[in-house]
Amino acid sequence: MAGALLLAGCGAGASQDDARPTPVEAVPDIECPESGKVRGSGSSAQQHAMKRWMRQYQLACKGVELAYNPLGSGAGVAQFQRGATAFGGTDQALTDEDREMSQDVCPGGQAIDLPMVGGPVAIGYNLPGVPGLVLDAPTLARIFDSRITRWNDPAVQRLNPEAKLPDLPVVPLHRADDSGTTQNLNAYLKGAAREFWPYPADKKWQGQGGQSASGSDAVSKAVTQTEGAIGYFELSFAATRKIDTVRIATGAAEPVAPSTKSASAGIAAAEVVGNGKDLALKFDYKTSAEGAYPIVLVTYEIVCDTGNAPESLPALKSFLAYTAGEEGQEQLHSIHYAPLPASVAAQVREVISTLS
Repeated sequence: MAGALLLAGCGAGASQDDARPTPVEAVPDIECPESGKVRGSGSSAQQHAMKRWMRQYQLACKGVELAYNPLGSGAGVAQFQRGATAFGGTDQALTDEDREMSQDVCPGGQAIDLPMVGGPVAIGYNLPGVPGLVLDAPTLARIFDSRITRWNDPAVQRLNPEAKLPDLPVVPLHRADDSGTTQNLNAYLKGAAREFWPYPADKKWQGQGGQSASGSDAVSKAVTQTEGAIGYFELSFAATRKIDTVRIATGAAEPVAPSTKSASAGIAAAEVVGNGKDLALKFDYKTSAEGAYPIVLVTYEIVCDTGNAPESLPALKSFLAYTAGEEGQEQLHSIHYAPLPASVAAQVREVISTLS
């Protein structure tokens, strides 16, 4: 149905967003195709951003049908590779194997990474009476590997000398599904605390012990329901559920809290390392720059550089140009995401204009 706005599988996150009062919204200035159908799936990290973008886009482009199913990064890549979607959302840049497998659905081309939305991976915890908890990479690694098992452990107390830490079991929570959010935390722990985190930076959880749940929504919900719990998810989930978040001791003068501003500072320090039209980014996980949050997630939209389906290409380019544009990016702060640095956003828009 033309003009339909579908965001399948959002669960509690979507219903909470819908419950907020909706202000009168200005119609964006977008060059719209007459019609088109664009389906995407993948990263649950960007689901709230995608919902906002789709709603705003369709205020202007009523003849386009959009759908995004936040199944997780692994599923997003898999569905794109078998031609089920026009774009996939992933919180980890494509591997060489991923690009090779994409050639069947990208005749004459291959899949590329377009960074689109950023944000901090917040470490949320449920520890009544202990606001503003500070942890560093080695301590986080040992907590998530079940080697620190009680909250009054000396390593935690050393970082929080004024806190009255309870003699309470630590309940680490991780994603059960393959996840780009997991990959980003694995990459941070491996990059910043290699001697304490001997695991690869994979989408599959690597630490020992703990409990698991599928999706950021479920992990964040479990944290709220379990005293002593600690888990990881995008900042929007922590904000929605009012979950306390860890400040990271990075070596800067002050521990850094997760925020859209501190995440943008982390993204600005990243380096574009993709080849050709691929815009994959590389992060410095050991940064001690003032105000730079070190556990930063960037969601990429994966598309064909050449060989996109002709029936969806005009609408795909129009929608992605809007999300990467100034109007699409400037909305992100209000929903707890970090916009791309202006230089990176400009590169993304240039590549989108060349998709064929």
